[in-house]
Amino acid sequence: MALSFCGSDRGSNAYSVDKGVLDNGCFVDALNLVPHVFLLFITFPILFIGWGSQSSKVQIHHNTWLHFPGHNLRWILTFTLLFVHVCEIAEGIVSNTQMESNHLHLFLPALMGFIAATTSVVYYHNIETANFPKLLLALFIYWILAFITKMIKLWKFAEASLGVQYLRFCITALLVVLYGLLMAVEINVIRVRKYVFFANPQRVKPPEDLQDLGVRFLQPFVNLLSKATYWWMNPLIIGAHKRPIELKKIGKLPIAMRALTNYIRLKDSYEEQRQKTEDPEKSPSIWKSMYRAFGGPILLSSTFRYMADLLGFAGPLCISGIVEHLKTPTTLLQNTSVLAVLLFLALVLQRTFLQASYYVTIETGINLRGALLAMIYNKILRLSTSNMSMGEMTLGQINNLVAIETNQLMWFLFLCPNLWAMPVQIIMGVILLYYLLGDSALIGAGVILLLAPVQYLIATKLADTQKSTLDYSTDRLKKTTEILKGIKLLKLYAWENIFCDRVEETRGKELTSLKTFALYTSMSIFMNAAIPIAAVLATFVTHAYIEEVRLSPAKAFASLALFHILVTPLFLLSTVVRFAVKALVSVQKLSEFLQSDEIGDDSWRNGEMYMSLEIGKKFKYHGDTKAINRKGRYRMDNYEQPMRRQLRPTETEDVAVNDGFFTWGSNLSTLTDINIRIPTGQLTMIVGQVGCGKSSLLLAMLGEMQTISGKVYWSNKNRYSVAYAAQKSWLLNATVEENITFGSPFNKQRYKAVIDACSLQPDIDLLPFGDQTEIGERGINLSGGQRQRICVARALYQNTNIVFLDDPFSALDIHLSDHLMQEGILKFLQDDKRTLVLVTHKLQYLIHADWIIAMKDGSVLREGTLKDIQTHDVELYEHWKTLMNRQDQELEKTEMESQTTLERKTLRRAFYSREAKNQIDDEDEEEEVEEDDDDNMSTTTSRRSKIQWKMCCRYLSSGGFLMVFLMVSSKLAKHSVMVAIDYWLAVTRHCLFIILCGAGIALCLITSLTVEFLGVAAATNLHHNLLNKIIHAPIRFFDVTPLGQILNRFSADTNIIDQHIPPTLESLTRSTLLCLSAIGVIAFVTPAFLIALVPLAVAFYFIQKYFRVASKDLQDLDDSTQLPLLCHFSETAEGLTTIRAFRHEARFKQRMLELTDTNNTAYLFLSAANRWLEVRTDYLGAVIVLTAAVAAIWSTSQSGLVGLGLTYALTVTNYLNWVVRNLADLEVQMAAVKKVNSFLSTESENYEGSMDVSQVPEDWPQHGEIKIHDLCVRYDTMLKPVLKHVNTHINPGQKVGICGRTGSGKSSLSLAFFNMVDVFEGKIVIDGIDICKLPLQTLRSRLSIILQDPVLFSGSIRLNLDPERTCTDDRLWEALEIAQLKNMVKALPGGLDAVVTEGGENFSVGQRQLFCLARAFVRKSSILIMDEATASIDMATENILQKVVMTAFADRTVVTIAHLVSSILEAEQVLVFSSGTLVECDSAPNLLAQENSLFSILVRTHK
Repeated sequence: MALSFCGSDRGSNAYSVDKGVLDNGCFVDALNLVPHVFLLFITFPILFIGWGSQSSKVQIHHNTWLHFPGHNLRWILTFTLLFVHVCEIAEGIVSNTQMESNHLHLFLPALMGFIAATTSVVYYHNIETANFPKLLLALFIYWILAFITKMIKLWKFAEASLGVQYLRFCITALLVVLYGLLMAVEINVIRVRKYVFFANPQRVKPPEDLQDLGVRFLQPFVNLLSKATYWWMNPLIIGAHKRPIELKKIGKLPIAMRALTNYIRLKDSYEEQRQKTEDPEKSPSIWKSMYRAFGGPILLSSTFRYMADLLGFAGPLCISGIVEHLKTPTTLLQNTSVLAVLLFLALVLQRTFLQASYYVTIETGINLRGALLAMIYNKILRLSTSNMSMGEMTLGQINNLVAIETNQLMWFLFLCPNLWAMPVQIIMGVILLYYLLGDSALIGAGVILLLAPVQYLIATKLADTQKSTLDYSTDRLKKTTEILKGIKLLKLYAWENIFCDRVEETRGKELTSLKTFALYTSMSIFMNAAIPIAAVLATFVTHAYIEEVRLSPAKAFASLALFHILVTPLFLLSTVVRFAVKALVSVQKLSEFLQSDEIGDDSWRNGEMYMSLEIGKKFKYHGDTKAINRKGRYRMDNYEQPMRRQLRPTETEDVAVNDGFFTWGSNLSTLTDINIRIPTGQLTMIVGQVGCGKSSLLLAMLGEMQTISGKVYWSNKNRYSVAYAAQKSWLLNATVEENITFGSPFNKQRYKAVIDACSLQPDIDLLPFGDQTEIGERGINLSGGQRQRICVARALYQNTNIVFLDDPFSALDIHLSDHLMQEGILKFLQDDKRTLVLVTHKLQYLIHADWIIAMKDGSVLREGTLKDIQTHDVELYEHWKTLMNRQDQELEKTEMESQTTLERKTLRRAFYSREAKNQIDDEDEEEEVEEDDDDNMSTTTSRRSKIQWKMCCRYLSSGGFLMVFLMVSSKLAKHSVMVAIDYWLAVTRHCLFIILCGAGIALCLITSLTVEFLGVAAATNLHHNLLNKIIHAPIRFFDVTPLGQILNRFSADTNIIDQHIPPTLESLTRSTLLCLSAIGVIAFVTPAFLIALVPLAVAFYFIQKYFRVASKDLQDLDDSTQLPLLCHFSETAEGLTTIRAFRHEARFKQRMLELTDTNNTAYLFLSAANRWLEVRTDYLGAVIVLTAAVAAIWSTSQSGLVGLGLTYALTVTNYLNWVVRNLADLEVQMAAVKKVNSFLSTESENYEGSMDVSQVPEDWPQHGEIKIHDLCVRYDTMLKPVLKHVNTHINPGQKVGICGRTGSGKSSLSLAFFNMVDVFEGKIVIDGIDICKLPLQTLRSRLSIILQDPVLFSGSIRLNLDPERTCTDDRLWEALEIAQLKNMVKALPGGLDAVVTEGGENFSVGQRQLFCLARAFVRKSSILIMDEATASIDMATENILQKVVMTAFADRTVVTIAHLVSSILEAEQVLVFSSGTLVECDSAPNLLAQENSLFSILVRTHK
């Protein structure tokens, strides 16, 4: 057929202009070409030369730009224009097919229009990027020309009386409107920017965010196309393949998304609500506040959602049209090719809208969470102390608010649009079904609606079961923690299996709960899969009976697709309702919290002299937040803190209290009738018995207590900041240096002086990174004394006029206390002439006090100097004197190793072992690296992006091969049956269809059950093996592996294996098989589709490859930024009084905002990456549908099969992204299996021994004779020996003392008796048997030991003395009597069954040690080993212990490893060790007689 512009039909007068030029239709069409050609001629040179980009006036980072006015409207209009042009082309082509010859003028102008519109938007984008608006003039001229030419065409149509009933007229009218609107947009740009026709063009700066190079989240600033497709994310996601994404890479949040901005929005609307409520008792509605602050975006998201849902129905309708008109198209909308393109466009639009809706809700949810966190934090800083101390508001509640309630609200917001979008979707679906099938559709819809409440019921049951599982797992974790903390004791007493069984018992309950959980989960999955089958079956069977007419394939497949659409909202509805209920509860809790009592107003703290903010502004502030609301109404920092102390005023007192009555919340006053003064620049001491109100007095002065009456006066300007060290030490999760400087500028000289005053240098030297080591909850665990000294150092370092120290000596030994008193308090603080208030029990320091306040029962007993009290209250002075003498006696306790030395020893041990472990880890890593031939970037990324298939196999094999086989076979069978059901629907109606539906429903149930129970089986085996491996590991393993690391395997990793892997695995297998079966069906219907599949598969491979790596990195960032945020909240709540005393609220708020923003940035990027993936897989799915439709149209398949192919192609779009998402999730989750697996390779101790238990006499060891021959011991084959060639003989019943300097090998010998270390040479023979040949259980159960640290387990006293339950009550009471605990235990409720809390916290340290003594006595062993058992107890308890050893253990062999030489001066034989060798062995008097013996040197130097 010849080509010609106006056609070459016979007898046509296409080129005649007799009736006038404009009356020739072909000429008018040609005229319409002119604007398009004009635009292309002008813009192409500019675009190609890149002239626009070089003349950039404003340099803007990234390729982000300044939007011109009407930016978004222009993009929307251009996209609409493109769509209308596509319709125009389609109409032209269809009209052309009716002609004799080709009429190019019917579609060529439209095609050129399409190209010109595309060019216009590319051109506009480049000009906008270059910020060179003058070039927009070309577009302005183009819109005018296009508008005029189209108007002429429309006018000619109207003249020829072609009206709205003609499609061509409608298209032209639409184009006129669009060109008119674009022209208006262009005029608006000229009006605002004044780039032509005006003398002064407007200069515009880019938004503040874009000038800040740190802002990397560009979604708000990019153009509409990039917004919709997340194109701006490409560099980040593709770059992740080369090197991991770090925090630096994701930068900061734009201002509008920061927590402070959103906090101000929420706070404004909350305060507005408060002002509106007349009743002050009634709390403002948080719901209304949230709606006012964040309602706009939610409405926008809902609009997107409605549009997506409505477009979703285009799919089934288009399929119906294609199948129906496959053979006989008549009109344009019945043309199958047109329908195929429409279907493709509808899908692309629907998915774009859906992802936009998701993104907007997620961004709003994150903004809301940031605002709520800031609100909660602000409230925490103002919480009244009594709320915390009286237990009205616990730390746990605050942590729950932060970690759970804010997240619940965020998730509710994510799902919020579903609440109103779903009902509309369901109603529309039912209407369309009714339109297609008539009454029988209502039956199918009825089935779905009837089963929906069942879904809801299952969902609520699931939530309940999850809660009980959580309770059991918390309990299990508590018991596991106890075992790991007391593992040394359990092994020494051979009790590990008994305690292991306790954990297994709890785990059994947890597994029962998990099985219930698995059952409900599988029911939920089954319902989701079976409801559509049931509905389809009900509908089609009813249809066959009611209607006489056979159901056409077109209607059958359209209704099948509609049923699939209907199931999703119903399945989700139960989840959404559940979240809505949770959100209601969360809001209730939040509301109660925000209404709780606050601390009193600050103004009274300065007495009459209220310090206004104006005065404060004369000084420079430290830590002032830069982000201040424009209106200046809310600053996040109402508290100012001076950088420097001002010069001291002339007053003589800094603080005075007049007639003060203070309380902790109840109306009973804790402090009554307080009249005191704190003299300026002097040392004031507050003394009194325990519980008389000394600490309360300090807090009352700081304004932390509620005042019933009276006043606290502060001298002017002094109540800026008080350096305060609380009684309970409080550390930040930060380095030692940051804990001491606490936000003040670093001054090296001052810092060093403070460290020396607090004797911290030796402790710092032990830390792995010195004072840059992180301490606190997540850092190194320091002992009580070390923590307290750091807190005191913090108070000394601060440059404040006033220092409050609350009992700083309580956790320190006497040497340190003296040093701190002399160097820190008397020298450092007094030299500075600072006012110091010191609460203490150490009366020997009273002589240094300038002023003394003596308290008794909540009131002041005496106030004055020591001389005043000596003269006026002789009785009190005498009482103090006797107490002082008693304290001095304690001093005389000759200490070989002070408490501090012990603390340092513990620290050293912890690090020595940790370093050894790190060394081993490094070696492992090096080996791994060596395995790879070259460790360039590509291999590291390939290692990062690889799914750990080995771990998957390991996980599946833990579940058992039968379960794996069942799962695989049932899954394959289910999907085959599903395809068969749909195939029979396509080919014919048959009773086979009903049978297949039944089989399909049954298989749905079987598959969902097998996957879940495979998960439970795997979880059971992995935990059981892990627990057994760890419990039976050698003690060395616990020395070198941090406790937190082992606990993580039992908590986080076990939780992932229990609850997260099974659903991910199920979802992954289901979505993968669905996609594969869909592609299989399409290929079967139209084999030509396979050709197109190759490029699609390649695209899919690259998308998922890049996404998985980026997703894993972002997931890790999200997890790692969440922990510091939660810790910051809990540490703030714990250290409230300190933060408020120091006046550091502003700094802490700023830190919280930074942490929140960092976490929100990671989360936003993660959700944007998910959108990036989903948009791409959705578009791929749309392309699959298009290719399937086109292939079907060109093939000669029967219409039923075409319908089948297209219905399956539609499901692919839903499931493609799930395949990738689940793959990425599984990859992250398999790391848990890998970690658990790494512990399963730990070697166990050799429990067997070479002797049989039957060969060991029942009463061995009868005498307690110990012979040590040439003993050499080491902790590990890699390490040096700790004992070398030791030879000695201990007679039965002998009392032996072992001593030596730290690290001489004393404790190693005690472990060697129990075969806990590697005896690689020599032997220990006890009563004629070499202990290395004995089974470990037998050896350890026949000896007794008392350790330095007393260990008690939660449970009963009976459990702690005799967990094997082998002893009678009389025997236990006898043991308690010997340990002098009988009376105390009798007084407890329950006697022997009285409760022991975790770690035995409800008993003092001394009592705990006595319980350990009783425990050793209960086991009637002839050998008792005491390993530094008196190191951590007071004198009284030590005397009891010594007495018991001499009497109750008179006939037994007792080996005492001494930390005080004085405790073994009575010993019959003393062994002195030095560097692992035995250097002296004789009785104590003999050794003392030799002046040069090491023993006498040790006694002399107390070292």
